[in-house]
Amino acid sequence: MHGRTDVLEPAILGLLAESPMHGYELRKRLNLVLGSFRALSYGSLYPALRSLAERGLIVGAESTATVGVERAVASKRARIVYELTAEGKEHLQQVLASSGPATWEDENFDVRFAFFAQTDAETRLRILEGRRTRLTERLEVVRQSLNRTRERMDEYTLELQRHGLEQVEREVRWLDGLIDNERSVRPARSVAPTKRTGRPASPEIHAESNPAPAHTEKERG
Repeated sequence: MHGRTDVLEPAILGLLAESPMHGYELRKRLNLVLGSFRALSYGSLYPALRSLAERGLIVGAESTATVGVERAVASKRARIVYELTAEGKEHLQQVLASSGPATWEDENFDVRFAFFAQTDAETRLRILEGRRTRLTERLEVVRQSLNRTRERMDEYTLELQRHGLEQVEREVRWLDGLIDNERSVRPARSVAPTKRTGRPASPEIHAESNPAPAHTEKERG
């Protein structure tokens, strides 16, 4: 239960960082965005929300929501809309900046990956590389076990083992692609964004707005 809370709370904070939500909407978003939470129930969500509120990381305020189309005016009930506090935003940033071994495990990795858009590039790369190392170690263990027990397995158990092996191999290849992409785009992200678009300015724009001596440009190249 504690482990599930450790995964659920960062997911709640990450979603609330995008926009305030009431509990029902939060549950739908968790089920939609995080596949591992498809079985999430109110029985686990609301205690987590209560714990986060008691620690000052989120705050809830009543909001009216219409119940039923026919009774749009006459029938309304109050819903609690949750949003991050300043402390909650700071705590979320600390969580997203962490990249220890716990972030490489199956369920934790899924949650952290879902919020990579809010995570800095260096941390993303460390988590991806750590996850790849963990899966490579797992591959070796599974292969050794398969080689030792192959002759004692029936055909269905053997096929199940092969299926698991192929799944891990596919994820390693997927991670390789993500790691290569992160490494290739990192230099571009170090360029200052333009004020209007927030996108990295091109070298030509920098050259026009800040002309530099020829030898300086050569050194940069």
